[in-house]
Amino acid sequence: QLQLVESGGGLVQPGGSLRLSCAASGFTLDYWTIGWFRQAPGKERERVSCISSSGGTTIAADSVKGRFTISRDNAKNTVYLQMNSLKPEDTAVYYCAAVPRLHPCTVVAGRYWGQGTQVTVSS
Repeated sequence: QLQLVESGGGLVQPGGSLRLSCAASGFTLDYWTIGWFRQAPGKERERVSCISSSGGTTIAADSVKGRFTISRDNAKNTVYLQMNSLKPEDTAVYYCAAVPRLHPCTVVAGRYWGQGTQVTVSS
């Protein structure tokens, strides 16, 4: 069964850090662009950051640039999202998705999705 599983979410104070993991089972992530997306209550799902299959290219939303870093370890079949200097507005359910390599990294292009992990930033 092909699936992605996110982990690492939780409750953190403003200014704190979390590292999310996205692990694949049933397929290898080597040939996929992987994106992190998030959805806050009452809002549409939005792209946070993406990384190419080789790891050589990354993109990030303006709202997280300089604070979040995406990386991948193909040997472990896992992609990470290091989140620093967290703000209350980062509160959302975070999802990872596998996007076919030649497609733009968007919500619509996500082929396989994880179940999501909750991130709550609050004092």
